Parts: sequence; C-alpha cells; structure tokens
Amino acid sequence: MNPVFPDGWDCEARLVDGRWVERRPRRPDVERQLLTETRLLPWLAPHLPLTVPVPHIVSDDPLTVRHVLVPGEPLEEPDASQGHALGLFLRALHRADTDEAVRRGVPPAQEVLRERAALLDDFRARVLPLLPTERRDPASGLLKAVGALPAAALVHGDLGPGHLLAQDGVLTGVIDFGDAHIGDHAIDLAWALNGTSPAFADACATAYRVQPAPRRRSRIWHRLGPWYEVTHGLDTGDQDAVRSGLDGVLDRLPGIRSL
Repeated sequence: MNPVFPDGWDCEARLVDGRWVERRPRRPDVERQLLTETRLLPWLAPHLPLTVPVPHIVSDDPLTVRHVLVPGEPLEEPDASQGHALGLFLRALHRADTDEAVRRGVPPAQEVLRERAALLDDFRARVLPLLPTERRDPASGLLKAVGALPAAALVHGDLGPGHLLAQDGVLTGVIDFGDAHIGDHAIDLAWALNGTSPAFADACATAYRVQPAPRRRSRIWHRLGPWYEVTHGLDTGDQDAVRSGLDGVLDRLPGIRSL
C-alpha cells in the first residue's frame, strides 16, 4: 500500500513507489491551483537555490499530478544556517518575472486584490463578532491595514515550517506552491521574521536584505495568520480549530493575551 501524507486542506497526497508524490484536489476549485503548478514550477525551479516540486499531469479525470519526492522532513528546529538559506531562496523567488508567472496561470495582482478584499469582508462578518467587544477596534484596524498592502511580486503565499524541508540540519526544499500568486513579498517573510528564533529571523533578514517597510508589513501578515484558522474551523465544524484560531488572533494583536 502506498502511504498517505498527513491531510492537507486542499489536496490528498500519497507516496507512490517510494519516489513519487501523487496529489489530487479535494475540491473542484483546487484544480486550477494544481494545473498552475504544472506550468509554473518547471519554469521557476531552475532559478531557485533550493529544490521545489516539478509536477506533471498523470491523469485528467480525476485530475492527478505527480512529482519526484523532495528530500527532507518538515522543519522542526530552525537555526541560523537554515534562515540564511531561506532568505536567499525568497530573494530569488521574489525577483521572478511576474508577467511570465501570470502567463503560466498565477493569479495576477488585480485578481489577488479583489480576492483579498472579499476575504477581509468574510473575516469582518464571521471572525470579528467572535472577539471580545473591547478588542474589535484594534482587530478592525488590522484588517484595514491588510487591505492597503501591495501586490507586486511572485510569492509562495503559505510559507511556514510545514512547507520547508530539511535533512541533516540543512534546508533542502520548499513545497506546496498551491497558493502562489502576485502579492506582497512580505507575506513570505511573516513567519520567518516573526514566528521563529532570533537567530533564524536575523539570518533570514540579512540574507534577504530586508528593508524596514517590508519588515513592518511582515508583522501585519503574521498577525493575520490565525484568522484563517478560525474560518477553516467554522467551515469544517471544528470547534477546537475555532478556539485555537481565536486565541491566536488575540495573542497577535499588540498587548493582548489569549482567552
């Protein structure tokens, strides 16, 4: 039997013959993401200093894509050398030709900004009322700040330890480009600069050559992260995820403790 990877939100994935990762979308709307990966990553991979999946289609009905297994395990104890490697990777990624990325199916800036506005409206409608009354003003301010952020670079869009692979202490690859889009490059710095050790964050920032403005924007994106968990929990009926997400929302608002 081919082992199945831990469940993702968007795709089912399994290991085939010990070498191939095979993925299928869980929902029809994810098909576009998978098809985009098959066009984007073969072009992008040679320009990046770390290994990324290079998927190809093996079946149209149901849509199934396959790529060689990227070596390594999800990052557990980020250190300075890995932070440096990630900074170089992101610097190369964010320099990619955005016009070519759009031609290969990546959502363009105009579409991203429309979807961002709709997402923020959803957060206002469903998450904001769940917060304590006295915390809703700063939370509303956060959503307003996110709405004003730019969209001008090719970004991974969902960069965290689960999508970074390491082997023998060395960062080996970056996976899961389903959320790649033309957006604010600071979104890819959110976890790296604000959710890791000072050694990792400083090394990443130095290698990337982070300027003050994107560093500030990375903090905004980091504060937004738990809002996604809340709506995912609401969508799936997972009350533990809702509670965990709300705790995270409050934790990341300045000066607020968890419920």
